[in-house]
Amino acid sequence: MLTMRKLIRVGKNVLIKQYFATRINWLKEPDRILFRNKPLKILLLFSHMRSGSSLLTHILNSNPEIIGYGETHLEYSSELDLKKLMLKVYFQGQEFTTIKDVEKLKMSEKYVLDKVLHNNKFLTADFLASDKIVTIFLIREPKRSLKSILELKPKWNESQVLNYYVERLEMLAKYARIINSKERSFFLSHEQLLTQTDLVFGSLQNFLGTKEGFAEEYAILKTTGKEGIGDRLGNIQVGRIIRTPRKLTIKIAPELLEKGEQAFNKCVAILAATCTKI
Repeated sequence: MLTMRKLIRVGKNVLIKQYFATRINWLKEPDRILFRNKPLKILLLFSHMRSGSSLLTHILNSNPEIIGYGETHLEYSSELDLKKLMLKVYFQGQEFTTIKDVEKLKMSEKYVLDKVLHNNKFLTADFLASDKIVTIFLIREPKRSLKSILELKPKWNESQVLNYYVERLEMLAKYARIINSKERSFFLSHEQLLTQTDLVFGSLQNFLGTKEGFAEEYAILKTTGKEGIGDRLGNIQVGRIIRTPRKLTIKIAPELLEKGEQAFNKCVAILAATCTKI
């Protein structure tokens, strides 16, 4: 039997969800929200597993003009699905526990963020050409990526890990070609994020046009470290950038590493030619 406190919490959540749904779905335009003069932009972080995408997500999300929490696992087929993203992020990605949380109901952010790490999330990629969507591409060199993915996916063998990595990089290059806009796509590597942090932050602020910049410290979310949403193996719970890498004893066959390097270099060349970079 539900206690009074649980009944109040459930009722509150129902009302909050209905509030967000009404504001998001009232207007037919996929980027328009009721009571907002300016459209809401969609920010997609395109990356692959074990790339540092959870770290970058937290850094981005700590900016007051960006709201998100990690992988939503939504499937996109048209611009109308952007409404689903808004509802999921605004309702599931936030906590409403104190009176100060009422501020979140204003929905005043500039961007709604989703992180996409897999190839099966777009039934058609054509709508990526829409000017309603802004993208960030983040990739990591193969040696560390492959070892870390194999640690994350112990049931996969080396060939399966390589296939995922190569196919994902090929898809990221395809997305960049479809977008074909330096105004709407930004490219950086995991190494740049760690070794050229200030330059990356300045470039991101300029690219996204946010009033506030970005910082090495970030807020811990209720979804931080949750399986299926983001990093659960690294130092994401620390709340700041950690540059000392974890020790990985896993070995990858040299011939597989070479194939990974080839795919990485090819993807870098395409992203560097089609995206804004630091």
